[in-house]
Amino acid sequence: MNYHILLIGVSVAIFSACGVNAQDGDANAGATVFNKCKICHSADTDQNKVGPSLNGVIGRAAGSHPGFSYSKAMTDAGKAGLTWDEASLRDYLHNPKAKVKGTKMAFAGLKDDADIANLLAYLVQFQKKQ
Repeated sequence: MNYHILLIGVSVAIFSACGVNAQDGDANAGATVFNKCKICHSADTDQNKVGPSLNGVIGRAAGSHPGFSYSKAMTDAGKAGLTWDEASLRDYLHNPKAKVKGTKMAFAGLKDDADIANLLAYLVQFQKKQ
């Protein structure tokens, strides 16, 4: 009986650890996912393109990157308190138009949660130094 309890406990620990690793994402795989984004966005520089630079996006208020002309919906979302953290970016990347109704971003979103996790791991590399 104790053997079964131990086996269940070890199994739960292993599956929990696997879940944490899967959520962390792979920055190298994220670089490949970013190929879908780089026509409009940069991450390694602070230069705006068709879309705002994503350099330092994590922790930034929505609609606030200097020099970019955001939609009213995006600037209003930022003024209302939307800050890009990993959770809000996951939601936005999954379905941009649902997260910020009226955004001018034409991209339909990423449907694969692993792609989103990998993309976030990639973007974390480009956080501005404080």
